[in-house]
Amino acid sequence: MRDRLLPLIEEALPRFSKGQKLIAAYIREHYEKAAFMTAAKLGSTVGVSESTVVRFATEIGFEGYPQLQKALREMIRNKLTAVQRMEVLGDRLGNSDLLSKVLQTDIDSIKKTLEEVDGAAFEAAVADIISARKIYIIGIRSAAALSSFMNFYFTHIFDNVRNIDTASTSGIFEQLLRVGEGDVFIGVTFSRYSKRTLKAASFAKASGAKVIAITDSLGAPIAGVADHVLVAKSDMASFVDSLVAPLSLINALIVAIGVAKKEEISDTYEKLEGIWAEYNVYQTDEENNDATI
Repeated sequence: MRDRLLPLIEEALPRFSKGQKLIAAYIREHYEKAAFMTAAKLGSTVGVSESTVVRFATEIGFEGYPQLQKALREMIRNKLTAVQRMEVLGDRLGNSDLLSKVLQTDIDSIKKTLEEVDGAAFEAAVADIISARKIYIIGIRSAAALSSFMNFYFTHIFDNVRNIDTASTSGIFEQLLRVGEGDVFIGVTFSRYSKRTLKAASFAKASGAKVIAITDSLGAPIAGVADHVLVAKSDMASFVDSLVAPLSLINALIVAIGVAKKEEISDTYEKLEGIWAEYNVYQTDEENNDATI
């Protein structure tokens, strides 16, 4: 319904009350702000009651205002520029106690992820990764931090992992030259969605690989080519992409794979501990004590 939200409002205009027409006008002109307003806030902004806003939502086919608000957020997910996000930021968070507000937003994102993530898709993704001939991981722009984190731990677990260098578009496809049946391609992308990630996922899919999408919505472009979609909420709290919930989901993915390959990983980390000790990779307790003397 989110794709037809504005046309729905246009179609219903003749039967709206005067107050509902005010709401419709505001949403059409300022939908990016309305998406983050409570029913009471939207009502006070246009000069109508909260109940009028709720009736407006049901009039155009939603169960209530939360469903309308969700449709608005989905509609704008990939449309807001960084400048527009900054404009929304002031209305949404204000200027006081930003620390608590941003942290609470991230907590809410993890809760929503826990409620909406598909457990069956998660388990299937784990199974496909474990049995993969080769694993390709891609994350572009802010999502690169997530793909790098995943790659760091996957290289401890597997010897068949490739974190794709995304410096150039042609380079991406050169690295995917031999992708095919038996391989797994993991694409990490959040709004605003990367075109290069989608193109790479489509290439891998057409070549016979399984595609796992880690993204923020079943409506994300990459979901259309994915075998398994793992949804992690990335709330647009500001011009900064919140990666807390996606990172938590990736952490769960790594842990689940680790549990399934426990014996192999134990041997690997036993060897790594020896290497780390020999080459002084980590600060030791003795060195910490010496530093305080």
